[in-house]
Amino acid sequence: MQTQKMLRTHTCGELTATHNSQSATLAGWVHTRRDHGGVHFIHIRDRFGMTQVVFEPSHDQTAYELADNLRREWVIQITGIVRMRSSDQVNQKLSTGEIELVAHSLKILNKSDVPPFTLDEWSEPTESVRFKYRYLDLRRAEMQRNFQIRHKAAQAARAHLSEEGFLEIETPMLVRSTPEGARDFLVPSRLNPGTCYSLPQSPQLYKQLLMVSGMDRYFQIARCMRDEDLRSDRQPEFTQIDIEASFITEEFIYGLVERLMQRIFRDAIGFEIAAPFARLTFAHAMEKYGCDKPDLRYGLELADVTDIVKESDFTVFKSVVAKGGMVKCINPEGTLTKGDLETYIEFAKQNGAQGMAWMKVTEAGLESNIVKYFSPDIQKRLIERTGAKPGSTLMYIADRPKVVNEVLSRLRADLARKLNLINTKVFSFAWVTDFPLFEYDEKEKRIGAAHHIFTMPKAEHIDLLETDPLKVLAQCYDLVLNGIEIASGSIRIHDPEIQKRVMKVIGVTAEQAEKRFGFLLEAFRYGAPPHGGIAPGFDRIVALMSGYNDIREVIAFPKTASGTSLLDGCPTPAEAEQLRELHMKFVVQ
Repeated sequence: MQTQKMLRTHTCGELTATHNSQSATLAGWVHTRRDHGGVHFIHIRDRFGMTQVVFEPSHDQTAYELADNLRREWVIQITGIVRMRSSDQVNQKLSTGEIELVAHSLKILNKSDVPPFTLDEWSEPTESVRFKYRYLDLRRAEMQRNFQIRHKAAQAARAHLSEEGFLEIETPMLVRSTPEGARDFLVPSRLNPGTCYSLPQSPQLYKQLLMVSGMDRYFQIARCMRDEDLRSDRQPEFTQIDIEASFITEEFIYGLVERLMQRIFRDAIGFEIAAPFARLTFAHAMEKYGCDKPDLRYGLELADVTDIVKESDFTVFKSVVAKGGMVKCINPEGTLTKGDLETYIEFAKQNGAQGMAWMKVTEAGLESNIVKYFSPDIQKRLIERTGAKPGSTLMYIADRPKVVNEVLSRLRADLARKLNLINTKVFSFAWVTDFPLFEYDEKEKRIGAAHHIFTMPKAEHIDLLETDPLKVLAQCYDLVLNGIEIASGSIRIHDPEIQKRVMKVIGVTAEQAEKRFGFLLEAFRYGAPPHGGIAPGFDRIVALMSGYNDIREVIAFPKTASGTSLLDGCPTPAEAEQLRELHMKFVVQ
């Protein structure tokens, strides 16, 4: 690192045995201080590491006396001579652990109040304290590591996409409000009274316009804003690697993104990702895992036994099947006590099911208080269908398909944790493809778009748009990593006639379409190329690489679950003068 014309000659993680007997100047924060037999020891810390400094009265009395006043988090500058530690004093945990700096000059650059929490690696401040004092939280080695990974990941993405012929292009932050599945953040316009901009939920329409513009290959590490309920993998503002390209197929996207993930993981954390990634259709994912983002680090596949159990004498199963429901089961291998099973019955109820039935698998067959309702032949078929072995347990959910899949998906994940089936050192990628283009809204009693309305139907299903729309599959794809969706994309509709037919299915009139996104439809009349894209969630990728499920650990200044910032107190009431200039008045209902 270049340190000329700075307050230091080296960083706090730079000095090694090769610098023995050399003079060096360090600048940073006091991490710890201790006294041993008339000698002061401190650890000085910066982003690059930590170095032990020794203050000896025999070496420099003035520096020794001044060091007696040092406290944690004071900012200091030290000049001294690098000295080797004895072999039994080497600190293997530090990159500078072979040496220490014997100080002959100390300058206090700034003092610090007593921090609200210590910055040691074993310190565990509460979330509210961490967020309020985020500037202190970010000093911790763990957080510094996270943002080094984030930086390397961003640089890797930029380098790789540039090498593949993509142009990095910025799109507007003040845009027209368009429906994208969540509420928009609105920005009132002072110069145009009574009107608002929106903050972009994504650059979706603009990147499609860039394809019409002939840019061919676009990317952007884009900031996106959505006013939605928050959780650990959501923030009101987040970052995605936005990608769009012309004259491509789905296979182009698969190859591009697999190479991109390999580059990011290699450059950011030194991990080699194997490709090609696993692929499974939406239908297969729902059948075997109960969700469209399965964690493939473990088995525990689901088995549909509806056709078998409907022939039993068990009234609960038979009545569910008679009403158009289904029965599926999961077959965990491992000891589950009666108490465990009672807990999982409650778990199933809390997640929307009416209950859960179970059968123990033994050498003699199936055992439970409901086995008497199942003939020996049905029991044999259940064992064959599930691949059950003695010592495992068949756990059944019977309900509407949506409920069955949701409950068993959550049950599968919980069982994997309980039975220690998850290899946390593995990164398991999978493509999920062939999603339905439409879905039926039970509440609204109508067909709606399952994705954004510019998603291209599969060519072989276009003729079903008017006759059987719920059977139409889309040219869209999700990328899943360890059971978490990290990217979603599709081939877009570029043909105005197909676009009109899709909008007609979901009840969007030509007038409504013109009002919402007429500028894009107009652009398509001037020769739009076939195009498609994808948007990997950058925060999620970095969080998973860093060992977290919570993206707030890799966002410098995150919001709380209520969308507030404990650091600066936003959102705050607007000043009366600001509202007057915007021709606005707040009415809280």
